[in-house]
Amino acid sequence: MPLDSHYTSDLLEAGVDEVARGCLAGPVFAAAVIWPREIELETDFTLELKDSKKLSRNQRNNLREYIEAYAIDYSVASVNNQEIDSINIRNASFLAMHRAIQGLNVDPDLLLVDGNAFKPYLTPGSRDVIEHKCIISGDDKYQSIAAASILAKVYHDDFIDSLLNNNEDLKKYGWSTNMCYGTAEHIEAIKKHGISPYHRKSFGPCK
Repeated sequence: MPLDSHYTSDLLEAGVDEVARGCLAGPVFAAAVIWPREIELETDFTLELKDSKKLSRNQRNNLREYIEAYAIDYSVASVNNQEIDSINIRNASFLAMHRAIQGLNVDPDLLLVDGNAFKPYLTPGSRDVIEHKCIISGDDKYQSIAAASILAKVYHDDFIDSLLNNNEDLKKYGWSTNMCYGTAEHIEAIKKHGISPYHRKSFGPCK
């Protein structure tokens, strides 16, 4: 079923989502996307915007190009593992989303945030609060949030690929397939080899 275009009828909305909150290593990524109200897919483009977890990597990569070409504005940001250990993953997720919002060139009237919690965002300078609406499973309901989830996931996975390309030793953790999530393979590698500089030391298996 196609996702709803927008939450309101007239406000400029930015969908916001994060990925990699549950990973044992690497940054948490977030994206903010302002999606147009009216847009027609190219006739040869058959993919729909949807929750990034319901798409293959190839589909996400194709949709990234589509989103970045047609979005009114978008921004992607991250918070690294040292910051996560310092402020905890909940606050790091909020910070990543705030950084993504701050990276927008267009100021939205309303933030549609995936999930059930969010720290209010204050615009730099004016310190005005941008209204927000938390929406559980929002990436499966609204196009702007789905677009944000796709960009955040693609940028995260590309970051992990870059780490592996520049450090062969990290491949022993199986990150090319588990993307830093706590799979049995990843946890067993931590037990055998210890942690890397990119692991989140505050997370259970890494302590």
